[in-house]
Amino acid sequence: MIEYLSEHLWQMWAVIAVLCLILELTAGDFFILCFSIGAAFAAMSAAFGAGFYVQLAVFAVFTLVSLFLVRPFALRYLHRNDENRVSNADALLGRHGKVVETIEADGFGRVQIDGDVWKAVTKGETIPVGATVLVVDRESTIITVEKVEG
Repeated sequence: MIEYLSEHLWQMWAVIAVLCLILELTAGDFFILCFSIGAAFAAMSAAFGAGFYVQLAVFAVFTLVSLFLVRPFALRYLHRNDENRVSNADALLGRHGKVVETIEADGFGRVQIDGDVWKAVTKGETIPVGATVLVVDRESTIITVEKVEG
């Protein structure tokens, strides 16, 4: 087994590269991606017959290069560190939607926003089907809406 691995070390580097890519999906900060890039280049050097120490050097060099070149580029353009960025249900605040199930004054109804249907309440008025509403608040997965005139 050890003899096979030493003769086909490129496969181990390829497995390491894929595992690092999978781990990167859980982290999302493009740090583990750099190790995957280094392992991919080490796999290529192993496939071309380079010795083990050369493979380690290739892994180290390409990992460091990608840490200083690829990661900052990826963070800047793909993962903007905007502290004010809203996500999930908070992104609904201020959005417009269409009522698909009448919202009773003291009950619930349904509002469609970008193809998703949300459970909705209103502040004291009944809103009929087809009316345009504005999302003004959110409590868990229930949104509070107001009717938009016009």
